[in-house]
Amino acid sequence: MTVSSRDEIFDKIKEVLENALGVDPEEVTMDATLIGDLGAESIDFLDISFKLEQEFSIKIEQGELFPENLMSDDSLVEDGKLTDKAMEILKERMPHVDFTKLDNGRSVDQLSEVFTVASLVDFVQRKTTS
Repeated sequence: MTVSSRDEIFDKIKEVLENALGVDPEEVTMDATLIGDLGAESIDFLDISFKLEQEFSIKIEQGELFPENLMSDDSLVEDGKLTDKAMEILKERMPHVDFTKLDNGRSVDQLSEVFTVASLVDFVQRKTTS
């Protein structure tokens, strides 16, 4: 499927999130965080990924859209903070995410703040134009 604009992608993602999370349309803004603002839980990420694959006719690899198994690797998390190695891996695997919010503390708890509607739009835009 060819998507011509960011606005079209945003509109479709907005519908996906409204259906997957049961949120009101006005809650879905580009800077809304999936977890904090829209109330997504880990199980919702599977549903969102599946619906994005269907809506945009794309294939989403495991760990490509959202990080997985980060906490189980001691070389990636130390004392609740992401290591340099973790940041390198995240930035490489997820170029659609703006990780600058993590630069100050790198707390694992802050990780949920970087997954926004805009990061989904960027992800889909990359997938549909590559």
